[in-house]
Amino acid sequence: MQVVSQARRLSRALKSPILLNSDRFLAPDFRFLESPLTSLQCPNHHSFSSLTPCFSGMIQSNHLQTAQQPMYLMMSRASFASEASTAERNPTEAVKELYDKMLDSVVVKRSMPPNAWLWSLLENCKNHDDIKLLFDILEKLRRFRLSNLRIHEDFNCNLCREIAKTCARVGALDYGKKALWKHNVYGLTPSIGSAHHLLLYSKNHNNTKLMVEIMKLLKRNGLPLQPGTADIVFSICYNTDNWELMSKYSKRFVKAGVKLRQTTFDVWMEFAAKIGDTETLWKIEKLRSESMKQHSLVTGFSCAKGFLLEHKPEDAAGIIQVLNQTLSDAKKSGITAELQKLVNEWPLEVIKRQKEEDRKALATSLKSDIPAMVSSLLGMGLEVSVNVEDLTSKEGILY
Repeated sequence: MQVVSQARRLSRALKSPILLNSDRFLAPDFRFLESPLTSLQCPNHHSFSSLTPCFSGMIQSNHLQTAQQPMYLMMSRASFASEASTAERNPTEAVKELYDKMLDSVVVKRSMPPNAWLWSLLENCKNHDDIKLLFDILEKLRRFRLSNLRIHEDFNCNLCREIAKTCARVGALDYGKKALWKHNVYGLTPSIGSAHHLLLYSKNHNNTKLMVEIMKLLKRNGLPLQPGTADIVFSICYNTDNWELMSKYSKRFVKAGVKLRQTTFDVWMEFAAKIGDTETLWKIEKLRSESMKQHSLVTGFSCAKGFLLEHKPEDAAGIIQVLNQTLSDAKKSGITAELQKLVNEWPLEVIKRQKEEDRKALATSLKSDIPAMVSSLLGMGLEVSVNVEDLTSKEGILY
């Protein structure tokens, strides 16, 4: 009987754990024992109602509200600034302070920071790490606008252009190119104006690779080409002596119906004359004459060089005479300088670009046709002072 009694007591002891939901099995300070875990993470085995306080901060207990404070610090670092904490090492002090203020406004105060802070952050960006913080806060602002303010529109174009300009100024081109994507996580509205800032950087650094990348982005994201785009692209091609790229993009601009500026025609026609491509030169001239009545100093002399390449010195003199009649007095003074460059610089430049077997014939032709052009100008009553002897005495003119 004693054995049976002990067995019954043992059985009751083993069955007792089924009452886990009973308060008598909970320690009086169970909530406080659990709160450190809650402040760090949300265990997967809790119900949805027990997960909610972890993310929303809607905690009923005052003690738990206090215990939640470390969680915010971790979220602001891990969830809202993970990229900055791992990748940022040397942002400038002013940018870091503004970034922290804006982050605090979004995360703690749950309010949109003043626009002036973002503009100030832009102005203070000095290096690549600053730009990283800029794009990090842009992404967070976009999320906040979308989820809290229900604003689905991107930031305005003026801000986006300034962001691209800042990226170009700092040299953060990887981020600058992100501003040209139609679909991006930063709330940026791509525009051709933004692209121009990056193209100007390419021009200032003679960076054709960057120019090609930007032009690809414009095409992929459906950004319309503008006359200013052609101006910059043609200048880059000319400065880097890349006729192949200029030919490629000129077709693209013409096909898109872009109305080219006089300065664009200047660069295009001067390049064609420099390499001796008369076929392309006359096609460009036909296109130019359809939109412009008068020649500029550069396009006029480009045509004169084209006539010389075709052994027509009188026609070359005739177009220079037209320039003398149509150009303003201020620009007319440049005729003599252009004539001297035509004699001193252009022959050697165009000859060296020809096939080796054609160079001697062209040199012989220019050696006689350029003096004949000058004589025709004098016969037309145009006062020119050009030293034609420089042409015949230059070494290498026949090679």
